[in-house]
Amino acid sequence: MTAKLTAAERTAALAELTGWTVVPERDAIRKSFKFGDFVGAFGFMTRVALLAEKADHHPEWSNVYNRVEILLTTHDASGLSARDVALAKAIDALLG
Repeated sequence: MTAKLTAAERTAALAELTGWTVVPERDAIRKSFKFGDFVGAFGFMTRVALLAEKADHHPEWSNVYNRVEILLTTHDASGLSARDVALAKAIDALLG
């Protein structure tokens, strides 16, 4: 089972992420992405899907035309874990 981040680990991890915000009621992090069009957004989602599948850690997300909203939390830890932080970094690296 994956461990939930401690308060100190959470603070350190969030300091390393850009644009991700805390969702307290879900003990999760969220980020919105905007692209030039639907194809750009869908292509991004495809690349994220491949990362998520490889990591065996899947986001909650939605897509409306050129926007993608991603929420990361670890269900078996009942909150934010190192797996969420690692996936957030990998997602950001796709655009980096």
